[in-house]
Amino acid sequence: MAQIGLVGLAVMGANLALNIESRGYSVAVYNRTYAATEKFMSIYGEGRKLEAAKTPEELIAKIDKPRTIIMMIKAGAPVDALIDTLIPLLDKGDTLIDGGNANFHDTVRRSKKMAEHGLMYIGMGVSGGEEGALHGPSLMPGGDYKAWENVGQLLMDISAKAPNGEPCCAYLGTDGAGHFTKTVHNGIEYGDMELLCETYQFMRNATDMTCDQMGDVFAKWNEGMLGGYLTTITSEILKFKENGEALVPRILDVAGQKGTGKWTVIEALNVGVPSTVVGEALFSRFLTTKKAERVEASKIFDGPEAMENVDAAFVEKLGEALLAAKIILYAQGCAILIDCTKEYGWKMHIPTIARLWRGGCIIRSNMLEDIVEAFETNPDLPNMMIAPKFREILKKNIPSLREVVAEGAKRGIALPAMASALAYFDGYRCAKLPANLLQAQRDYFGAHTYLLEDDQESGPRHTNWTGEGGEISSGVYNV
Repeated sequence: MAQIGLVGLAVMGANLALNIESRGYSVAVYNRTYAATEKFMSIYGEGRKLEAAKTPEELIAKIDKPRTIIMMIKAGAPVDALIDTLIPLLDKGDTLIDGGNANFHDTVRRSKKMAEHGLMYIGMGVSGGEEGALHGPSLMPGGDYKAWENVGQLLMDISAKAPNGEPCCAYLGTDGAGHFTKTVHNGIEYGDMELLCETYQFMRNATDMTCDQMGDVFAKWNEGMLGGYLTTITSEILKFKENGEALVPRILDVAGQKGTGKWTVIEALNVGVPSTVVGEALFSRFLTTKKAERVEASKIFDGPEAMENVDAAFVEKLGEALLAAKIILYAQGCAILIDCTKEYGWKMHIPTIARLWRGGCIIRSNMLEDIVEAFETNPDLPNMMIAPKFREILKKNIPSLREVVAEGAKRGIALPAMASALAYFDGYRCAKLPANLLQAQRDYFGAHTYLLEDDQESGPRHTNWTGEGGEISSGVYNV
């Protein structure tokens, strides 16, 4: 009898099954198309504790009770269909784990449905790609705590390990907490990738550097706080050659996505967190899909006149700008986590989440230990930017971010994520924003009322700005 079941033998599911088996567990595998199961077993089955099932019924019969089954299939309707298939076959106390990129609202709904049948459910974010799935991903489980007690050791065994050996896996909260954390992880991933791409774009347009030279710069930056998985692969990608020539310039500049970045922005909007860097990263991907329009527009609109290339000293400032923007990105990501956990009644701990991201996942970086320290030192920290270490780095590097954004504007180089990071920073540090005028405008055309700064206790007031608008005001409410 297998100790655990796994459904879905595409690249992530197949590699996760091999990972689980390599840690000493026996695994029963099933795929809707049996040909995939046969192929998997023909390649990997010999000498391993792997059992193949042709049907869901056979899968259930091969797993020890109480059963635990990990689903590694396409998010959305296929997960609901599989759950409907498995529920009649399972016994009370059995657990399903969804390891796909599910929308956490779906996970909340599915958790309730499973509980109605006496079954347990875990929504688990899995990050690290195919390599992580095989050797150890970052795992972000949330759901029924009893299920976590049953399967937590296995999940910690198969997870990535941080540099200090700690498992990159921990229980995060009820129902959708795990999938929500993965959503925010991916939102930060969108922002981080966009910032790296904008840095590359600036180098490409404002210097005479070759791809190899750009790769060397990213490799140098990778040794400090900018270091991490995405910086590493950016350096390696830029240096990669095919038939003796750099490959990356030949790749079509049209980006794909699977929706998690959009979900991050939606949740930020729902709770009123200005996640500007992730938003610009998302919109930038949208803009790439307008390839034909962009080509035609490039023939119509001229950019600024050609300027001399920047020197090596400015490239160093580019690295400082990238670091400042990245700190701001992570600050926004932490703000989403803080406000959404309050909104949905979870009790997630920022240091715990940051620890999960130190190994295996896509956004693992040298900055994460400092984030852990910042929020452990001050659990009520309202914004990561004002933690002592980060505030000093920002004070030092924000001038470079200003120069890079200004230079990009002069040269006609689009740097939307960097510019939005700077705008957020300047807005956050501004004691008085122009919302006083905005509130007056709202009151002028809609009688939406406003407060007086020096007399807030008196409550909302309305002014008849034209003498013809009347004295009745609108109700006061915020969406």
